Amino acid sequence: MPNDYLPWIIAGIVALALGVGVVLGMRTAARSTTALRRRRGRGRPSRDQFRSGQRSTALKRAAVVVNPTKFADLPMIHERITSTSHACGWGDPLFYETTVADPGTGQAERAVAEGASVVCSLGGDGTVRAVAGGLIGTETPLGILPAGTGNLLARNLDLPVLALDEAVRVALTGRNRRIDVGEVVIGEMDAHGQPVGGGELVTQQFLVMAGMGLDALIMGGTNEALKQRVGWAAYLLTGFKHLVSPEFRTQVRLDAEPEFKRRARAVVIGNCGRLLGGLVLMPDARVDDQQLDVVIASPRGFVGWAPVIARVLTRQRKGHSTLDHKVCREIRVRVDHPLPVQVDGDVVGEATEINATVRPAALTVRVPIT
Repeated sequence: MPNDYLPWIIAGIVALALGVGVVLGMRTAARSTTALRRRRGRGRPSRDQFRSGQRSTALKRAAVVVNPTKFADLPMIHERITSTSHACGWGDPLFYETTVADPGTGQAERAVAEGASVVCSLGGDGTVRAVAGGLIGTETPLGILPAGTGNLLARNLDLPVLALDEAVRVALTGRNRRIDVGEVVIGEMDAHGQPVGGGELVTQQFLVMAGMGLDALIMGGTNEALKQRVGWAAYLLTGFKHLVSPEFRTQVRLDAEPEFKRRARAVVIGNCGRLLGGLVLMPDARVDDQQLDVVIASPRGFVGWAPVIARVLTRQRKGHSTLDHKVCREIRVRVDHPLPVQVDGDVVGEATEINATVRPAALTVRVPIT
C-alpha cells in the first residue's frame, strides 16, 4: 500500500523542488538586473551634470593654433572663441601658440594626437599654411580663422574674413571640403630627384600660390608696419616700386610636354586664383580641380603692364601675349640667376630652379554649408 503512494510522494517532491527553483531564479534575475542597471548607471552623467553651468566631458573640442603676434589682447580673443564654441554646443577649445621655431605644424600635429575634432588656424596665410602642414593626409579638418592681411585661402573659399565669431561657427558647424595642395621643391635637382652639385632641396606645401620673381619681390619688400596701417594696399605700394624689375630668362616644362623658353618678370604657380582687393589672376583656377594654374608675366616697362592689369581687372583667362596662362599637374621652372621664391606670401629663399606638383584632395577644410 505504501508503494501505491510512492509515485505521488516523488511527484510532490519534484514539484516542490521546481517551485523553490523558480522562486530562487526569479530573485537571482532581479538581483542581476539591478546590478546591471547600477553598472550602466556608472557611465551615465548624473542629473546634476545637465544643470545650468555644467557640461558633459563628451563634448567635442576644437583646437586653435594662434599666432600671438597678431593680437594686442589675446585673452579677449580666447574668451570670444570659447563663448562661441559653447554656443555651438562644443566644449572648451584647446589653445596652442605658434613660435618662431614652429609656426604651427607641430602644434597641429599635437592637437590631432590629443583628439581635437577640428584644428583651427588663427593668423595670416603663413599660419594657415603651417597648420595645414600638420593636417595634410589626415582626416582631421582645418578651420580657418583669418587674422592676417591677405587671408587669400579664406577669400578663395568664401569664408568670413572680418567676423571672427562667424568664422568660428563655420569651423565648428560647417561642412567638410577636400581641396588640393601644391608642393614645391626649391633647388636644382637631376632626373632622379636628387640635388645637383651637392646642393640642398627644400620642400614646401602651398595652398594658394608659389612663385619666382616679381611676386616674391613684392612679398618680401612689403613693410609689416605698413601692412598693419593700410592693410592689403601696402602690397600695391610695394608693387609699383618693382614694376620695372629686371627681366630674367626662364625655361619651363609642363608635365611631359617639351620645354619652352621665355623672358619674364614673374612666374606664378597657383592652386587657386583670387588675389587681394577682389582681383583675380587665374579665373579658372579651383582648389579642387586636381591641377595647377601657371601665369608667366613678361611685360616691358610701365606701359607693358597696362594689358596685364586690364586682363586681371576683367578676369579674362586669355589676354595679351606678354601674359601666358598654362595648366598642368607638374611644372619645372629654371632661371638664369638666383631669384627670390615665395610660398603663400612668405619668401623662403632664393633659387635657380623650382619643381611643383599637385597633391589632389590632400587636405580637408571646413567651409560654409550651402
